Amino acid sequence: MAAAASAPPPALTFPRPIFAAVSSHPFLQAHLSSDQSKRTLRANGRTAHEFRTPGINTGSLTHCNGSAVVRLGNTTVVCGVRAEILKEEDIPGTFADPVLTAGGSDDNDDSADDGNEVEAARLLVPNVELSTGSTPSHIPGNAPSTFAQTLITRIRSLLHSTRLLRASDLRILHQPSTNPEDPDVPAETELKGYWVLYLDVFFISIDGNALDASWIAILAALRDTLIPRAYFDEEYEGILCSDSPKEARRLRLRGLPVPSSFAVFEGRQEAEKGDGEDWVLSDPDAFEEAVCRESVTVVVDCASAGKGTNDAMIRRVEKSGGGIVNREELKGLVKRAIDHWSVVEGALSGRA
Repeated sequence: MAAAASAPPPALTFPRPIFAAVSSHPFLQAHLSSDQSKRTLRANGRTAHEFRTPGINTGSLTHCNGSAVVRLGNTTVVCGVRAEILKEEDIPGTFADPVLTAGGSDDNDDSADDGNEVEAARLLVPNVELSTGSTPSHIPGNAPSTFAQTLITRIRSLLHSTRLLRASDLRILHQPSTNPEDPDVPAETELKGYWVLYLDVFFISIDGNALDASWIAILAALRDTLIPRAYFDEEYEGILCSDSPKEARRLRLRGLPVPSSFAVFEGRQEAEKGDGEDWVLSDPDAFEEAVCRESVTVVVDCASAGKGTNDAMIRRVEKSGGGIVNREELKGLVKRAIDHWSVVEGALSGRA
């Protein structure tokens, strides 16, 4: 009797997670190159132009002046704002006192150049912490990582360059009841101190695009922040705070600058084809950030420019890692950022 023919050995296959870990670049390129009803889908199921919709919850922390929890896909971040008083005698010696107007502040002047005042007095202090298990690269117990320090620097730079907060909201002013030099002339307004805002950003989990997630959390927390009424008591000779919630006030932010980050995936040349195709991916996750070299961040503000998104103002452009994105590509990214601004603004306003 003839021996039965042996069955062919099964083909060697890998599950998706193993394929992505062993050969990440071909894995992502296979997704982007496949024809799925003419819609290029990434490994996470999103199109190349698609952003993750942020989920925002404010007022979650009770022991701070303002707080927010933001979830961007699998990236979850908490931001708490703590306001502390900086006395006039404790202000750095190189700081020059601002010129106060008769009204005491530039309350309604959006064009007031008070950015140097906020930066020189160090009134905004951002800090970033990573929780244990937030990302595989974070080892607990070590000194702050390069990732956290770089993110702090970018956040601080963005806070100052956009002039998001008004110095007048942070000043603690006092007008003496009497003028010792001339009792018939009202005394000049004096600067007695500042409110310093500590912006503590805490990542519960990181799945890419940490800057956008942390900045949205900062915006939401600042919009939720209440500052007590602080005043100088002449009898006490010090600054006191009112404990009445009705006298607390909110911060008046200048506009609504929103960053949109992109990652450039460079396709490799195949044997039977020409040059590899390149894709610019909106809102990259951690897997895509590890594969892509070039990154672009565009910060736009449609609230300061005017009504609607047609008058958007470009606040900042950051680009690093390569030369795929040229001027024409950058115009398309600005348009994507403007569309994304509308989504974030709706989420911050509770309309998402």
